[in-house]
Amino acid sequence: MAAEHVPATPDNFSVWFAYSMGVPSDLQRAIDILIGNKRKFDATINRDLFSTYVAAPDGSAAALASQQLHAVMDAAQVFLATAIADNHAQMRAIHHVADQGQAGSDPKLLIQQLMSELAKAASRAAKLEAGFAERTQELDSIRETLSKSEERARTDTLTGLPNRRALDEFFRKAQIAAMEQGEPLSLLMLDIDHFKSFNDTFGHGVGDQVLRLMAQVLRDKVREIDLPARYGGEELIAVLPGADLAVATAIAERIRCSIAECQITRRSTGEILPSITVSIGASQFQPGEAMNDLVERCDRALYLAKRSGRNRVVAESELDREIAAV
Repeated sequence: MAAEHVPATPDNFSVWFAYSMGVPSDLQRAIDILIGNKRKFDATINRDLFSTYVAAPDGSAAALASQQLHAVMDAAQVFLATAIADNHAQMRAIHHVADQGQAGSDPKLLIQQLMSELAKAASRAAKLEAGFAERTQELDSIRETLSKSEERARTDTLTGLPNRRALDEFFRKAQIAAMEQGEPLSLLMLDIDHFKSFNDTFGHGVGDQVLRLMAQVLRDKVREIDLPARYGGEELIAVLPGADLAVATAIAERIRCSIAECQITRRSTGEILPSITVSIGASQFQPGEAMNDLVERCDRALYLAKRSGRNRVVAESELDREIAAV
C-alpha cells in the first residue's frame, strides 16, 4: 500500500489484505493489472476495488428497510385488532337494538339507533381503509428502497455498467441455459490500447472519461439479451448468450470500429484528443466449463490481439494457429 501510495483507510486495508491472501483471485488479477499499467490508486479506483470485490451488499439500506417493515407490520396489527374490537362492539350494539325491538320499544327510536350504529361502522371502515392505504404506500417505498440498494450493489460506480457480482450471476444463468438448450454462448474482452500512456499524458480524469465512453459504446453495440460489464481496470467484458464465435467476432468488430471513430474532447478546455483504439478477444463457451476457463481463453485472445498490432479483434480459434506456427 505504501509503495502504491494507497491511503490507510479501513476499506483500503480490507482490499489489500484480501489481495495479499490471494482471495478472491479476480481482485488479485485486477490489482496486478493496475500496477502493471502504472495506474494511480486514486479515490475512485480504491472505492471501485472495495465495492466490487470486498464489500458486502448494502447492509444499511437492508437494515433500514427491515425497521420500516417491522413498523408497518406493527401498525397493521394495531389496525386489525382495532377493526376486530370495533366489529364486536358494533355487533353488541345491534343485538341491543334487536332486543329493544322485541321488548316493544318505539320503532322510530330503534331506527335512529340502528342508523347511528351503521354510520359509526361506516366511519370506522373509512378510517381503517385510509390507514391500510397509507401502510401500502410505505410498503411500496420499502420495496423501492431495496430495489435501488440491490441495483447499486450490482453497478460499477465509474462506468455505470454491471459489476463483477452482476456479471457472475448473469453468466451462471446463461451457462445453465446454454447447456440445457444446446445453444452457443460467447464472451468478449476489451482493453484500451496504450491506456497507460494516455493517462500519463492527459491525466486520470480524462482516462476515466474515456472509460465511460467505452462503456457507453459497448452498451450501445451489444444486443439487448447481452450483458456488458466492467471486469477490472480498463478491461470491459460482454457475455453474449446465443452467439457463436462468428457472431461474437462480428459484434466485437462493430464495437472496435465505433470506438476508433469516436472523437474525444477534453471537457475542461474543449481540446480534441487523439483517437482511442481497443483490442478485443473473443471466446466461445464449452459445455460444463467454469467461467474462469472461458475468461482465460478470451484473455489470451485479447493479448494476442495486442501482440499482433492492437486495434483488432482476435478469436480464440486463432490461438491454435499461433501454437501451430510456433
